[in-house]
Amino acid sequence: VQLQASGGGLVQAGGSLRLSCAASGRTSSIGAMGWFRQAPGKEREFVAAIRSGGTTYYANSVKGRFTISRDNAENTVSLQMNSLKPEDTAIYYCAAARYIPARGPILDVAAYDYWGQGTLVTVSS
Repeated sequence: VQLQASGGGLVQAGGSLRLSCAASGRTSSIGAMGWFRQAPGKEREFVAAIRSGGTTYYANSVKGRFTISRDNAENTVSLQMNSLKPEDTAIYYCAAARYIPARGPILDVAAYDYWGQGTLVTVSS
């Protein structure tokens, strides 16, 4: 499975961006898909995830501002980011997992099998 992310860029605080990620290859093996981010000098952290059935999960820091969505037919996952803050500045990575149980670690980096190349989001104050 290959993941190709796009949509990053520079935006002022309070603005919006939409990230997209397209999966190719053996996409039938994909279960959950998610977005993570990594700021300079920090560890990669969970942002949002969505199961194939549509159940969504969000980090507390983005809840109410970000929305994850998924098109299973097109094998894409998107992240709509509104009310962006300077602390949202990071490289954003899309990820996909073959299988994460219903009560499994969907927020954990280690639970994901495939990763995109990352797209930079910069929010200026």
